[in-house]
Amino acid sequence: MATPPSPGSGRSPSVKDVAAAAGVSLGTVSNVLNRPERVSSTTRERVERAMADLGFVRNEFARQLRMGVSRTLAYVMLDATNPFFTDVAQGIELAAEGADMSVVICNSNNRAVREQAHLAQLMEQRVLGILMTPIDPQAAWIDAVADRGVPLVIVDRTREDDRFCSVAVDDELGGRLAVEHLVDQGHRRVAYIGGPQALGQVRDRFAGAQRAWGEAGLPPEDLVELSTSMLSVADGREAGQRLAGMPSARRPTAAFCANDITALGLLQHAVAAGWQVPGDLAIVGYDDIEFASAAAVPLTSVRQPREELGRTAAELLLSETADTDHLHQQVVFQPELVARASSLGGAARQRTAGSG
Repeated sequence: MATPPSPGSGRSPSVKDVAAAAGVSLGTVSNVLNRPERVSSTTRERVERAMADLGFVRNEFARQLRMGVSRTLAYVMLDATNPFFTDVAQGIELAAEGADMSVVICNSNNRAVREQAHLAQLMEQRVLGILMTPIDPQAAWIDAVADRGVPLVIVDRTREDDRFCSVAVDDELGGRLAVEHLVDQGHRRVAYIGGPQALGQVRDRFAGAQRAWGEAGLPPEDLVELSTSMLSVADGREAGQRLAGMPSARRPTAAFCANDITALGLLQHAVAAGWQVPGDLAIVGYDDIEFASAAAVPLTSVRQPREELGRTAAELLLSETADTDHLHQQVVFQPELVARASSLGGAARQRTAGSG
């Protein structure tokens, strides 16, 4: 029986160890690994048995470096704590698996310095291509990736040019759908909760909300913007505290949050404060993550095709890596509103209560 390197030696079994244990040449082991059809079944079985006995694991990364070809993609996500991005990553992984590729997941955590560091490391590791949800799609370090010849696709963002493929959702339409729904429910004072304003999605969703509000002929001052430092559960709770501190006569009867995580934080505050949702405050989120429908009060949300975003982005990246004549595409999906208990029927109750 083959004997592996001694414990504590710090050395993994090598191709040479396999060849010695099987009594064959290095070339035969190489053929078993890369061109098994060239080796007789008897010899192949002997080599494979030696690999199993030794616990030999092929160093695929080193092999790819020698060949100058990688089978690894990478996704630099914006915020690993947000289920939206993990759903996008799942779509990327499904497309990669179908092409016999692996995916490295990185998290910038909304920090530019981490985003730059991840990109630098991924280029050093010679990944085949990169997908990313950037903090700023126009950042110079993104252009530097293209200058190095590494294919890159922008996910859930758009650029001002067509230097890269991108996959995104029409966020202005999404904001419009959310506020049109609240207006249809009878609300005439609505808060928009989201930030930071540096994020294009936050601006676009508010722009859509403003358009819907204006088209309804409602006073601009009654669409109240409550900016937050981030888009987190804690920011949603803090926004709830700010709403509670407003004079009751001017307090919004509904809130449109820039993502579901923030909306869930607001819902958490509302429940803890004893508010009725939607009786005292109607709430609409954005993304329609799995937790939205499972909340204590099921959350109305603007649905984005999360996995489809990831899958389409990965397919565009794979196309670019395989075709030197690849033409960049900017794919924009349409969102849809999913109405649930958190926003249905609340305004009528408020008007009745306030009329006495």
